[in-house]
Amino acid sequence: MKFLIVGGFCYVVSLVLNYGLRLTVLDAKPVTALTIANVIATVVSYFLNREWSFRTRGGRRRHHEMLLYSVVNGIGVALNSAPLWVAQYIFGLHVPNVSRTVEELSDFIFGMVIGVALAMVFRLWAYRVWVFPHDDVRPAPANRYEVPTQPAAVPSPVSSDISNA
Repeated sequence: MKFLIVGGFCYVVSLVLNYGLRLTVLDAKPVTALTIANVIATVVSYFLNREWSFRTRGGRRRHHEMLLYSVVNGIGVALNSAPLWVAQYIFGLHVPNVSRTVEELSDFIFGMVIGVALAMVFRLWAYRVWVFPHDDVRPAPANRYEVPTQPAAVPSPVSSDISNA
């Protein structure tokens, strides 16, 4: 569930950055805009996944884990961008071959739906197998609402200073 929440948040980051880039400086380069947006969302995802989604998983040194995470997400970014690349350059779903509306719709479906789904399935599998392979290797955060198993010692209502007086 945590993986899906982080993924949803990073999806919004990617969506906003992708369309921010596409509607401004990278209007003619939709694959580049999507790739840049996904790289930035991946950096955000690393910190959220490591410290929350996979908080108790790990088993590797931090630099080794980060290297594996980078490789896995490099593949994930490629998987995310591949369907959009196919739509743009193989199927020719871009202006002037199709209308601007059809291009935007196909870019969204191929890049932000199909590409994200492919990358998400791959990342979930790869994180569990390679990046964070072992469960329960890091302590879970203390639960503030946990009921103690032994009652806490209750201080005496009469202080020792008063009883000596």
